[in-house]
Amino acid sequence: MVTLALDPLDPLTRALLPPKDESPADRWAREQREAQARLISEQIDAQLKAGRAALKKRPKPIKVLLLGQSESGKSTTVKNFQLAYAYSQFIEERSAWRAVIHLNLVRSVNTILDVLSRELSRSSSQPHSPRSTSPTRSPRPSIMRPSTSHAASASKGGSSLLSGTTISGDTLVLDIDPDADDDLDDDEPCWPSPTPLSDRHRLLQLRLAPLRQIQRDLERSLGAATTEAPEYSGAAAPWERYDSGGRRPREFAVTSRTGWKSALRRVKSGYNAARRVSLGSREETKAEQCAQGSLNSVQRSRRRLARPMSPFGVSSQDANDEDEGEDGLGGLEGQGEPQAQTAAEIISSCAEDMAALWADAGVQAVLARRKMKTRLEEGPGFFLDDVARVAAREYEPSDEDVVRARLRTMGVQEYRFRFDKVSPIGLEADREWILYDVGGARSSRHAWYPYFDDINALIFLAPISCFDERLAEDRRVNRLQDSLQIWKAVCSSMLLAKVQLILFLNKCDLLEKKIQRGVQVSQYVTSYGNRPNEAKAVAKYFRQQFKDIFIKHSPEKRTFYSYLTSVVDTKATAVTVAAVHDGIQRQYMRDADIL
Repeated sequence: MVTLALDPLDPLTRALLPPKDESPADRWAREQREAQARLISEQIDAQLKAGRAALKKRPKPIKVLLLGQSESGKSTTVKNFQLAYAYSQFIEERSAWRAVIHLNLVRSVNTILDVLSRELSRSSSQPHSPRSTSPTRSPRPSIMRPSTSHAASASKGGSSLLSGTTISGDTLVLDIDPDADDDLDDDEPCWPSPTPLSDRHRLLQLRLAPLRQIQRDLERSLGAATTEAPEYSGAAAPWERYDSGGRRPREFAVTSRTGWKSALRRVKSGYNAARRVSLGSREETKAEQCAQGSLNSVQRSRRRLARPMSPFGVSSQDANDEDEGEDGLGGLEGQGEPQAQTAAEIISSCAEDMAALWADAGVQAVLARRKMKTRLEEGPGFFLDDVARVAAREYEPSDEDVVRARLRTMGVQEYRFRFDKVSPIGLEADREWILYDVGGARSSRHAWYPYFDDINALIFLAPISCFDERLAEDRRVNRLQDSLQIWKAVCSSMLLAKVQLILFLNKCDLLEKKIQRGVQVSQYVTSYGNRPNEAKAVAKYFRQQFKDIFIKHSPEKRTFYSYLTSVVDTKATAVTVAAVHDGIQRQYMRDADIL
């Protein structure tokens, strides 16, 4: 009979046993090491215990969720909160936004260059085409009516949002005329017209050609270039994906996954390092020039194109500029993102040409005919009126510049603030606030739902100036109609039944500009009727539509808070932010039985 000898010790215990031939000295050393390890372990346990105790004593953070469609002003609202109550943090990050502002400027210029390119191409082929006797317009797609399956889902009382004209049950809250939408017009005119452009515009295109690469470099500096994949319209719970026809623009965007906030800090360090080099000794200055060899080569190619005179009378560079250093490629190692500083130098060298491009009467005429001028001027991130200041080598962004800067964010962005100021109601100044800025594009709305739980307030931004615009994602859906649909779903959500809802009717400044240009609201919103075509009356009417939805669809009775805002106006918005800030704190204290 075979007998098996079983080892009573498991492998881990056996590994921890002292060696059989251990000497007294080795034993003493081992025991000292074990004692030290136990001491470190006990210290770690004590720190964890103290951390848990401190976390229990720490005031619970106030969580605020910002909702709204794309380009509604959510990120700008976050900046206004930071500007008003966490200014030290705002100042710390302000200079880092220089790269974003430069990207906005370059992107606007490249947009104009694209328009000029199409216009010049059309003018060159125009003599070979027969001239039409009357203009014709492309047929407009009508707003998609609810399909049978969608209507059935809506009849069940769910929060599905339809793309038709009926927004709220059997009551017509907002009636959109499907045939009235100037925003839907094609950029390409359907009739030939004499172009005011000439060969000097072609030469200017060549002089500004390096800005194409600069845009790509800046996007790379800010994080992995992200463009939205085509997402389409369909049934519409606002946090669900869409799955039928439509089209999306390709705009650079950043996500929380790309680490764009840390990229901003790296860009900032690159700017600061470059300035330290420029203020240093001659040897350091030579090192900077060597590191920017690629910049010099691009500038030299531009100067060759510019000889002997700019087509707009812009003075050319001195001839001795051609003698700049030829050596050196690559970056400033260990100094953040050198390509951002290199981009700033090239942008500075292009400043006069960019200003000449924007000021040229022929360019303005082309943009006006294609309805691009107003879109550029009223769009986010517009800095063409400030080219000389923004493109300067020593440019430092102002508070207003940062608020106006456009950086499209996708996904969920989390911002944590410890406010500097003590509120009038006496809540401690160092209480942490967490603001969640969730992406407003339709492809991002599926990410909203998880954030409906455990929040103290929800700020909903509805841009009311876009009553005559269509969604970029689906040109069959009016933007104001889309905001009303999302607002209805938010108000009716049971998860948000006890959450304080705050409505920002945003972009009132753009609404006033549109009406001053003669745009008739009743042409786009037929239910507006014969009411005065004035900004104040229009805003009042839209506010009542949102209020009616709020009252009808809220699961519980609650107070309606709404504000007419223009979040790029920092002074006016500061008053609104203060009222919202104190209102949220009061509600928080009521919920905590403090008030």
